[in-house]
Formats: sequence, C-alpha cells, structure tokens
Amino acid sequence: MAKKVFISFDYEDDRHYRYLLDAWSKNPKFDFEIVDRTPPEIQSDDIPTIKAALTKRIKSATHTLVIVGKNANKKNKDSTKIGYRNWINFEIARSKEHGKKLVGAKIDKQYDSPEELLNSGAEWAMSFTHDAILKALNDT
Repeated sequence: MAKKVFISFDYEDDRHYRYLLDAWSKNPKFDFEIVDRTPPEIQSDDIPTIKAALTKRIKSATHTLVIVGKNANKKNKDSTKIGYRNWINFEIARSKEHGKKLVGAKIDKQYDSPEELLNSGAEWAMSFTHDAILKALNDT
C-alpha cells in the first residue's frame, strides 16, 4: 500500500526541499503520495480556516514527514493564535492526535527540531537524501 504523506515544513525557507520531494515521489521506488497543502496554498489568512484545512489533510495521510530546516522551531508571530510555537509544531501535534506515523528529515544535523517532534517516537533521516528519507519512511 502506498503511503500518503503529509509534509510539514517552513514554506518561506524550505519549500525547495518540498519540491524535491515532489520529484522523488514520481519514482516508483519512493512508494508514497504527497497530500500536503501549506498555509499559503490554502489561500487564507484566517487561522481557524488554515487549522481546519491542515487538519483535514493530516487526517487523510498515513504519515507526516517533517522537514527540519533552520527555522523549523522558530516562534511564529501568530503563535498565540495558532496555539503552538509555529505551524510546523501545530501540524506535528495534530498528526500525533490522529495517530499518524512521524518522520523527521533534517536538512542539517545542527538545526533544532520542532518541540512537538522531540520524544514523539518519530523515525529520523539525519540528512536530506533520497535514501535516508526513504529508509525512515519504510521503517515506520
């Protein structure tokens, strides 16, 4: 069965890694389907609308892949309204609530992981490579 993967990432800084995953997903060895929609793609500034749309996408996935970039744990200006440090932490928390398997993919080992991903039982790809991510997805 193909994995349906929701991708959580910092749109401003790491979207090119998200696009790379799109390209990899076309490879039959990379047995997954991306079900991702980020807040800018949702086309709303209304936080409850964004939360509902993200939650719907997360619920339709089997896995959540978190791209851990430089700002993955940076506090968002709307963190109080989001209810979490940032959108990535919100998406991880929702994923945990809905029993999704978690994978963290670090762009650089030095980058801080999102708080919600720590001690979550996630599989890890400690480098952003095709093989490391595929192994982590397959080990969940």
